[in-house]
Amino acid sequence: MTRLRSVVRGCGSYLPRTTVTNDDLAARVDTSDDWIIQRTGIRQRHIAEPDETTSVLGIKAAQAALQDAGIEPSTIDLVICATSTPDHTFPSTATQIQAGLGIQAGAAFDLQAVCAGFVYAVATADKFLATGAATRALVVGAETFSRLLDWEDRTTCVLFGDGAGAIVLEGRESDAAEGRGILATRLHADGRHNGLLYVDGGPSTTGTVGKLRMKGREVFRHAVVNLAAVMGESLELAGLTTGDVDWVVPHQANARILDATAKKLGLPADKVVMTVDRHANTSAASVPLALDAAVRDGRVKENDIVVLEAMGGGFTWGAAVIRF
Repeated sequence: MTRLRSVVRGCGSYLPRTTVTNDDLAARVDTSDDWIIQRTGIRQRHIAEPDETTSVLGIKAAQAALQDAGIEPSTIDLVICATSTPDHTFPSTATQIQAGLGIQAGAAFDLQAVCAGFVYAVATADKFLATGAATRALVVGAETFSRLLDWEDRTTCVLFGDGAGAIVLEGRESDAAEGRGILATRLHADGRHNGLLYVDGGPSTTGTVGKLRMKGREVFRHAVVNLAAVMGESLELAGLTTGDVDWVVPHQANARILDATAKKLGLPADKVVMTVDRHANTSAASVPLALDAAVRDGRVKENDIVVLEAMGGGFTWGAAVIRF
């Protein structure tokens, strides 16, 4: 039976010009390179300069993805930007990316699910493409999380960085079970846990941007359980098992979370793409940044089974299974 399936045509990424090492942070807050590496696996992160806004990062990542796909921006009829750090309350960052690319047709909107945002956006784009409501989608994860950090809180400011990643998806007819494209997606949310990871500001409450606050131990515990469970659910929906997986591209929050999740699933560590050491936690940008890195260095190849997974504040979490 012929059906439309969302196929990855290309991917791209962009990192801000400025790199900040752990030693750089140690000169600013009460921390050390050893302390950060032992607890998180992070060695450095990129921090956006004032002229490097979320939309600027997103446009550059999108341009790289379009170039990789070998298609013109004018053929895109859906732009979704996953971000928690938009340039403005409105208009959406997606419309700014759309305009920056010279796209004048189709739909464009932001999606906010914090660190799970890119997986949510991929699942949303898939629904448009699989139903024929759109033909080509640009899905972007872009963040300038450094703007939300309390640089006096050593437990949080060392964890995050800035960046952007993007993929181009295209709806294609497929009548084969082994055809390329998105095979399954699964999303969850549980708002009871809002107080474990949040920003203490907003236009409707304080009228300020606010700063990021997190209870790390509790987040760690939920992350391992939820990520392992949602990956299992998505693979079951796709008719696959962990043994079929070539690569897991998880949200890059903490090396210990990645290791613990892989162990819980019985996955070899060398099947998990890890870039947290170079990028830190870039929220909605972390999954596409890691995916692009694995494509660029030749690990992820055509027809590989790739699982994207992430959990963010809210809590929100989800996974997507793709035959690349």
